[in-house]
Amino acid sequence: MIDINVFDAFATLYVRRFPSIKKYIYVSRMPYKAEEYVKYAAVIALGGSIGISFIVMLFLLKFNENILWLFPAFLLSLLGIFYFVLQMPYGTIRTREREVNKEVIFAGRYLLTKLQSGAPLFNSLIDASQSYGICSKYFKEIVDDINTGTPIEDAIENAMTYNASSKFKRVLWQLYGSLKTGSDISNALKATLNAITTEQIIEIKEYGRKLNSYMVFYLVIACVLPSLGLTMFVILSSFLNLSIERSIFFVILFFLVVIQLLFIFVIKASRPMVNL
Repeated sequence: MIDINVFDAFATLYVRRFPSIKKYIYVSRMPYKAEEYVKYAAVIALGGSIGISFIVMLFLLKFNENILWLFPAFLLSLLGIFYFVLQMPYGTIRTREREVNKEVIFAGRYLLTKLQSGAPLFNSLIDASQSYGICSKYFKEIVDDINTGTPIEDAIENAMTYNASSKFKRVLWQLYGSLKTGSDISNALKATLNAITTEQIIEIKEYGRKLNSYMVFYLVIACVLPSLGLTMFVILSSFLNLSIERSIFFVILFFLVVIQLLFIFVIKASRPMVNL
């Protein structure tokens, strides 16, 4: 049995070698410290690789293959699972970025309205932290930092550093820059929001052009080729007196379903998270 201290030592060494993982774990808002998550990934990788190696061993014994193939199978599965688990925070960050980008315009406009009405910045941040979607959580973190004694400039700077959305960082940067220089916050924030709105409109137009290309490929690959190809296959098989097993049609149906799901995934993934 492997001593648990081995995993602790490995996690500590890994975090020292790759300290940037601390930032990504924090930005993803996962309920782990960096060392804890690396340890979790190592345990999952070891357990998964042992299970995969056992299955590979059964196949090797059944087909009388060299048992030494078991070692590269164990090593590759160990590294692959470990790498996959470590990539999960990056996927979470990407998801949070898309969610924040969807609401950043409305959250920024809400904050701008409060500032233009004459409310102080701190009071505006408090109102924003109680008002709008996922962005309100980030505003609340800023307010909590300020309430614990952190200067407002430092609290906003920390929020910029550990935020998943580059667009939301730009909004915070205008607040930070205006506080540092003493310039008017409302004008700078309004210009930034207008620029972000223009970028999102461009993203929508680009998505429309991509969608037209996707539809052409979809019609050709998922509609035209299967229907015409299957028809030609049946006609040729009748001329050549070839017997067609029912399993062939199930295999074709399976690949058609895979293609349909693939197109759905690609279209959904390329859709900009915009809510104008």
